[in-house]
Amino acid sequence: MTERLAFVQACLDRRTRIVDVCARFGISEKTGHKLLRRFRLEGVAGLDDRSHAPRQPVFAVAPAIAARIVALRRQHPLYGAAKLRDWLCQHEPMLRWPAASTIGELLKREGLIRARRRARSGAARALTGRTAATAPNAVWTADFKGQFHLGSGPLCYPLTLLDLHSHFLLRCTALPSVAVRSTRQQFTAAFREYGLPAVLRTDNGVPFAQPNALGRLGALAYWWIRLGIRPEHIRPATPAENGAHERFHKTLKAHTVRPPAPSLVAQQRRFERFRAEYNTERPHAGRLDHRPPATTYVASRRPYLERLPPLIYDGATAVRRVDPGGAIKLHATAIFLSSNLAGEFVGLFDGPGDTLRLQYAALALGDFELHTRRFVPHVRWTG
Repeated sequence: MTERLAFVQACLDRRTRIVDVCARFGISEKTGHKLLRRFRLEGVAGLDDRSHAPRQPVFAVAPAIAARIVALRRQHPLYGAAKLRDWLCQHEPMLRWPAASTIGELLKREGLIRARRRARSGAARALTGRTAATAPNAVWTADFKGQFHLGSGPLCYPLTLLDLHSHFLLRCTALPSVAVRSTRQQFTAAFREYGLPAVLRTDNGVPFAQPNALGRLGALAYWWIRLGIRPEHIRPATPAENGAHERFHKTLKAHTVRPPAPSLVAQQRRFERFRAEYNTERPHAGRLDHRPPATTYVASRRPYLERLPPLIYDGATAVRRVDPGGAIKLHATAIFLSSNLAGEFVGLFDGPGDTLRLQYAALALGDFELHTRRFVPHVRWTG
């Protein structure tokens, strides 16, 4: 204020040009004329600092637009500001919708949004080295969401199957247990409808894995291998390696099981309604560019074969059938592999040194040392 008063006094001295006074005080001539004008109109009070806020608020939302946003939020109470904006831009593109931050402030004023916790950083976001989902059907992920009691008392075990690239929800089924038979029926239906993926990633729980079995592979996994699908297990006790699927379960729970339905049939109806909305309406961030999964997903070109062709091991030195106990015989030596392979054929191939490689379809099971007659498990995918 002292500098401004000194500037005005210097300008009132008619012997000095205003342009020279402005240069002496280090301001532009435009600013100098503005200060003089305010002084003549308002006196000393006109030299005070003034707010630089625009007369018309930049983030003002028209009442009709605000009402539409609030109505959509009440219709989808679990959609955040960004997802609401994506939905509106896709379904009502003729209108100009405010930014997600502005929508967030509007929802806060209306009491429709809660503060979010900070996301964890660091090791939890590290890459796991698993197969990259570079295209639809490159990787499917499967899991059983945690079981819960239905309103009538019985337990519900939701089986969920996702395409990792597009996040398309292939299956969401309310099952009464995690039995292999019922689980296989759901995978068969998915394979018939969408074809076969290249990789199927799961955790190490039943029925996807058997902790003490060869390669932790259960009956389902060997069936997938026979179909030409590579099973991929995350490391034990590291659900973050299947983080996208775990995050999906949080969304599924919020939309469909709070509170649970009274029966499996009613719960399945909820799952189907959610699946339709999730695939065709709900915007998805990341590689989908805020579009629903159905806009990106396409079925696999690898069809499901109801009758599988016989296994052919070109170049094998011998082929052995696995007995009901899960073993094969080689030079009077019983080699136990897995009871899940009972009735299947295994090929034996020359390996490095004095060894034979045991192979089932595209999966190497391990090496048999001829000099020690010892089987060394080494499960690996050979393609």
